[in-house]
Amino acid sequence: MSRLVYVLNGPNLNLLGKRQPHIYGHETLADVERDCLALAAELGLQLRFHQSNREYEIIDWIHEARETAGAIVINPAAFTHTSVAILDALNTFDAPVIEVHISNVHKREEFRHRSFVSLRADGVIAGLGTQGYQLALRRVARLIDEKVA
Repeated sequence: MSRLVYVLNGPNLNLLGKRQPHIYGHETLADVERDCLALAAELGLQLRFHQSNREYEIIDWIHEARETAGAIVINPAAFTHTSVAILDALNTFDAPVIEVHISNVHKREEFRHRSFVSLRADGVIAGLGTQGYQLALRRVARLIDEKVA
């Protein structure tokens, strides 16, 4: 099984560290990517790290991952609550999917309590800050290892 993991980030995450730091913290997306790449090397994973404010790009990356990746870690951001199209794309991906949210979406506005992506995700990490990405990578590495064994 492929040890390539797509880490996909949705809208406004390019502003991480600048936008609402009281909710999302001061780390930037570049900091998250750096930490993920370091951990991936330790775990023997390869990463493709992407961010887009455009739903169709995220869908295209999911389609690309179908052919090459062993797992997807996705923080769909606001698309979490609105995108049936991302859910449909994830439903075509036949490997682990872990959904990550930096904030605890269940302590926020009611509309954030529903996730279309969770209907497909094998696990959901929310409210653990950017450390959630690293926990997701540890989980997918284990799932990949278990599938190979």
